Amino acid sequence: MELTRRTWLAASAALSCGAPGLAEAADKTLHLAFGVAETGFDPCQISDVNSAQVVSAIFDAPLTYDYLARPVKLRPNTAALPEISDDFKTFTFRLRPGIFFADDPAFGGKPRELVAQDYVYSVKRFYDPRLNCENIYVFENAKLRDLTELRAQASKSGKPFDYDREVEGIRALDRYTFRIRLAEPSPRFHHWFTQGALVGAVAREVVEHYGAEIAAHPVGTGPFMLASWRRASRIELVRNPRFRELHFEAEPAPDDAPAQEIARQLAGRRLPVAERIEVSVIVEAQPQWLAFVNGALDVLELPVEFTPIAAPGNRIAPHLARQGVRLQRSAKADMVLTYFNMDDPVVGGNTPDKVALRRAICLAYDNRQDLEDLRHGQGIPAQSVVAPFTSGYEEDYRSTMSETSIARATALLDLCGFVDRDGDGWRERPDGSPLVLRLASRPDQRQRQFNELWRKCMTAVGLRIEFEIASWPDLLKRGRAGKLMMWGFSWVAGTPDGGFFLGIGYGPNANESNDAHFALPAYDRLFERQNVLPDGPERAALMREAKNILVAYMPYKAHVHTVVSDVLHRRVIGHLRHPFMRDTWQFIGIE
Repeated sequence: MELTRRTWLAASAALSCGAPGLAEAADKTLHLAFGVAETGFDPCQISDVNSAQVVSAIFDAPLTYDYLARPVKLRPNTAALPEISDDFKTFTFRLRPGIFFADDPAFGGKPRELVAQDYVYSVKRFYDPRLNCENIYVFENAKLRDLTELRAQASKSGKPFDYDREVEGIRALDRYTFRIRLAEPSPRFHHWFTQGALVGAVAREVVEHYGAEIAAHPVGTGPFMLASWRRASRIELVRNPRFRELHFEAEPAPDDAPAQEIARQLAGRRLPVAERIEVSVIVEAQPQWLAFVNGALDVLELPVEFTPIAAPGNRIAPHLARQGVRLQRSAKADMVLTYFNMDDPVVGGNTPDKVALRRAICLAYDNRQDLEDLRHGQGIPAQSVVAPFTSGYEEDYRSTMSETSIARATALLDLCGFVDRDGDGWRERPDGSPLVLRLASRPDQRQRQFNELWRKCMTAVGLRIEFEIASWPDLLKRGRAGKLMMWGFSWVAGTPDGGFFLGIGYGPNANESNDAHFALPAYDRLFERQNVLPDGPERAALMREAKNILVAYMPYKAHVHTVVSDVLHRRVIGHLRHPFMRDTWQFIGIE
């Protein structure tokens, strides 16, 4: 998920201090910003993009991607590319010896080498019922053998999860080799092992040493380590002295000029490029922009409100170009959505009247104004929940997902008995009870603009809507508990598998990626069938059918796939967005 919150305290200081000197400090610190607060740094207990970005700089996954290759290409990281059985049920990973964790008191003053058992332990943690890990669906959908049963035993008995029990699903074969066995084929499963924010190696000693405070004490084998953290305000990372000697190499396409330029900039450099990274949490767009133009930030994901100022016509503004500021525009492998809680008595359920209500709400929403006025054109209208760059995404696929029609919305509501019975100007439910929509929202100014659009659109068809305002972490907790009627955020792909996005409608993923709690047996069977097939025409046809079902039942309103604009000062080198990589900070530095 992708969203953020809270204020940044350094912007005013940057404005009053003649800012460029701040970002050109002798220590070559890279200054970045989040627009939404992090939630913590324990890989198995995070689900938001910003926390994932930090965690991926600290923890190592076995695999990674070539930073510059397009189309994307897998590369070894702490392990060689896995050996995969012909039936896609067995994956064997062999680690490189001589990789060490950052020093920490939990290790008793001794160097601690990364071993296969660390990855076994890290995956098992997702199955510990006490941790209630949202991303367990990744492993549950892949059906790692015996682990679901081990989790059920711990839940039923109330005893601690047995991490020492050997299971077929994942086990260490020797000091540097671990093997995963699945109950069903999963041709794309190994791509998840590129994500340090999911399968980054965690040392058991560290978890046991810090206990409930583990999210504040990340200790990994990655290029950076956490130096300090003020929650929802400031995160400081420093180079990990124990990080292995690793030099930049990549294979950009011959005709990819930006990637070729970065390859020249970074050729042979030891990673990470930066010595230190400071991330400030700045909620509102204006202080973000002021911090960048005054030099307190080196890179900024341009707030869409400032697109007309900074990038009119999607080109860097002349006054910024003269200062050496550059613009990078990239389509993201994401999907911005609003979900309906299918357990909610007002908007939930698969009966014809409830389906009609959700479809009417989505038809009434003005997608053109959303994209053109509020997002300033920085996106692609979404026709389904599947994102660009992933399997199952079809550029020529069209549906009513992006359609706006007040007439059709009104007709649906009238036909299904959602009418104004008491003459107060608002529609009631078919049984005459009040009909009030409740949309959860963060408190920042940008969200207020979207709320006003929602209010305008719903009022146009006689639907009353109210807004539940809370911080991102609080909304995340309430959403997972099923206590929100409607809420919106982004899902960002971690792998090229579009089945990830179809998983948000899979019944067993409720309370995990299926925020809507959508449950339809026919859809579940489609999801399961496509999940075990290799990419090809048969799988593509099943994915298209699954997309059609989600459009028909509308548990999710997919709004857009984001086009993001990054602005960079002249001094920044190595910056380029990757569709799926999170461990990209190691390549970015100050020249």
